[in-house]
Amino acid sequence: IQQYSTQKMGEVKEVKGDFSAFGAVEMVDQNPIGKSSRSNPVTYVKAYNAIRDLFAQMPLSKQRGFKTKHFSFNVDGGRCEKCQGEGEEVVEMQFMADLHLVCEECKGKRFKEEVLEVEYRKKNIYDILNLTVDEALQFFKGQKSIVNKLQPLHDVGLGYVKLGQGSNSLSGGEAQRIKLATFLAKSQTKEKVLFIFDEPTTGLHFHDIKKLLKSFNALIDKGHSVLVIEHNLDVIKCADWVIDLGPEGGDNGGYVVATGTPEAITENSESLTGKYLKEKLS
Repeated sequence: IQQYSTQKMGEVKEVKGDFSAFGAVEMVDQNPIGKSSRSNPVTYVKAYNAIRDLFAQMPLSKQRGFKTKHFSFNVDGGRCEKCQGEGEEVVEMQFMADLHLVCEECKGKRFKEEVLEVEYRKKNIYDILNLTVDEALQFFKGQKSIVNKLQPLHDVGLGYVKLGQGSNSLSGGEAQRIKLATFLAKSQTKEKVLFIFDEPTTGLHFHDIKKLLKSFNALIDKGHSVLVIEHNLDVIKCADWVIDLGPEGGDNGGYVVATGTPEAITENSESLTGKYLKEKLS
């Protein structure tokens, strides 16, 4: 931990517990899943591989000798070579922000024209990348290899995000939930994981918080453990066990005020959290 933190570590004498309950720890924070438009939700959850495989099986693809790689904008083959699959050209300005101009060759579609002529159910690969997750789930109904990888994105409340949306345009909360979706998409494994989430409800609507809680329960059902750092009472009231830190913030905080079930916290007169949690549970 010391290696990655720039903050002073707390004084910890020992850590107790049944560490045999998990074999790895995953910190699911709000750092970006990628810093460029080349990284996007559909590639991060590995659904794009299945989509490209499907397009490579189309009759026109076989006729023209197109392989899976031709439907990627990251490698040579089917991408527009003028913009290298970016869909735009960047003009560097010395004293102003760089200009981003739509590529004249592909008109922003990132692929060569002959590749865009390959269609699945009247949509080409560019059209697919512009579908939202919810639209794609309906469009690919029956294609289990694709649907199974996209479904977790819907389950964590990201049905509105476009498949090809650049990672650099996603918020921290959206990036965090995409990471969560990748773990939900993974099949049952022998190794159990302790997941640590840092304020995952930031900016979420109440209905999306419900979806998030369902996702946490899905991880627990697979045998994993979930530790959530959170202020939101709608999440705290659903916890199996609460560690209330306080009594205030800053220099006056950081002490363990109360521990126990949400109901037990409400009975602790020293806990400010318990005071407001009681209203939520009543």
